[in-house]
Amino acid sequence: MQHPLIEVRDLAKVYVNEEVETPVLHGVNFTIQKGDFVSIMGPSGSGKSTLMHILGFLDTPSSGQYLFEGDDVSKLEEDQLAAMRNRKVGFVFQAFNLLPRATALENVAMPLLYANVSAKDRERRAAAMLDSVGLSHRLGNTPSKLSGGEKQRVAIARALINNPEVIFADEPTGNLDSRSGLQVMKIVQDLNASGHTIILVTHERHTAEHAKRILTIRDGVITNDEQVKNRIIAHATSELKK
Repeated sequence: MQHPLIEVRDLAKVYVNEEVETPVLHGVNFTIQKGDFVSIMGPSGSGKSTLMHILGFLDTPSSGQYLFEGDDVSKLEEDQLAAMRNRKVGFVFQAFNLLPRATALENVAMPLLYANVSAKDRERRAAAMLDSVGLSHRLGNTPSKLSGGEKQRVAIARALINNPEVIFADEPTGNLDSRSGLQVMKIVQDLNASGHTIILVTHERHTAEHAKRILTIRDGVITNDEQVKNRIIAHATSELKK
């Protein structure tokens, strides 16, 4: 029997700080199939980032279950979560999170260090991944010499380097102009078309509508789960290398 890629059952999260309890998620339920493209949309403070952190093995729920490929990962220890993060998921963040003194090639190759890949293979695979996002001419550039859109494409290449099951994109166009944002969303949609499962976190409806499905979260509960009827298909406005 084929399991959903992701299934959450009555997922709840409560943060405790000096005996003060702050509930963030309240009994969330949904499934995501392999190859889907889902937006998790909600305003600041809605719980969407907390939910993404749990789904991406960065945090654990207070109660409920999180099943990934049919296995309950709710109770994993930190070292087990770290192993899942490195093998199963890739992250793309609004702030890029690139190492400032490392080249584009070195940034992309970084996750392979933890996978015990040889230096030669790290360089070869990182160069190929940068070429796939239109940055073969920027291998030796540090982030300070890249535009915002180029930085985000480096981050996408880094997220892909271990061939993860899921790519989490947290407000990936938040720091970009509209042209660069469209280029990034086109890459994300192309990745989904090639079989990658994408989970996009955003507070903007316009960005969310690039996905096939939108989960709306408000005050820690899912208020709507809809298929996107008028989906936005991003087109690169010009050659990526320009």
